[in-house]
Amino acid sequence: MALSLDAAIDVYLDHVKIERGLARNTVEAYGRDLSKFRRFCVTQRVEEATGVEPRHLLGYLVTLAKGKLAVRSQARNLVALRGLFKHLRAERYVERDPTADLELPRVGRPLPEVLTLDEVERLLAMPPVKHARGLRDAAMLETLYATGLRVSELVALKLADVNLGEGYLSTMGKGRKQRLVPLGAQARARIEEYLANARASFDHGRNAPALFLTHHGRAMTRQGFWKLLAGYARAAGIRKRISPHKLRHSFATHLLERGADLRAVQAMLGHADIGTTQIYTHLSKSRLKEIYKLHHPRA
Repeated sequence: MALSLDAAIDVYLDHVKIERGLARNTVEAYGRDLSKFRRFCVTQRVEEATGVEPRHLLGYLVTLAKGKLAVRSQARNLVALRGLFKHLRAERYVERDPTADLELPRVGRPLPEVLTLDEVERLLAMPPVKHARGLRDAAMLETLYATGLRVSELVALKLADVNLGEGYLSTMGKGRKQRLVPLGAQARARIEEYLANARASFDHGRNAPALFLTHHGRAMTRQGFWKLLAGYARAAGIRKRISPHKLRHSFATHLLERGADLRAVQAMLGHADIGTTQIYTHLSKSRLKEIYKLHHPRA
């Protein structure tokens, strides 16, 4: 039975959402990319999945390139198309995969900008810990830098996710995958201080499950944390563009600079592919060169 491209895309998006458990943002991005391809196919008078040929895919990629779409976005489009036809082939909706011989455009992965240790120290020292808000903010900043969590993971933390006695927290990452991340002594101390002296003033006796609360007694939002982070960065005199993800980059880079195992950092960051983690090794390599020059007799 012939399957229209519209129906084929719906089948695939249901698959990646329900069976593979991909994050909503990823599923939505795939949906946008595949809808764009479907519109291109309409101009080629191709309406069914079985009618898509390699020449249509090449024509589509040429169109994307002519439209000055970034190489990374072109690659993402092809990833979505490959996934679509691989799934359709596996489910026997099509006899062949027209993407089989296509290559991904080369993507020059940008190196992540990170904060220096001095900048991190200045940032973490900014919250006024004599006040409840400052205690909460200090605990959030310390936790983010100590664990390398994504901001969505940070604000989703619940009281039950943190084990201060054992020194770790549990988080749910991309693809609904749970992982355990160690908590450093300073982060544990800040969280303990926040729980003992500040959280009740935000909770108002509601017994909210979220760890970090706003003054309304609800879980901190990504946008709310972003704003407070930007404010503390300005106060600390940090001129770099700041974001929660920059602290995640800094966490990974600083660990690797001090000799942490790449696989361990991969596990803490929740990366499915170690290739994603390897982007951080550029700075650790420069640090190794400095150490080599300083200490090797033949340097």
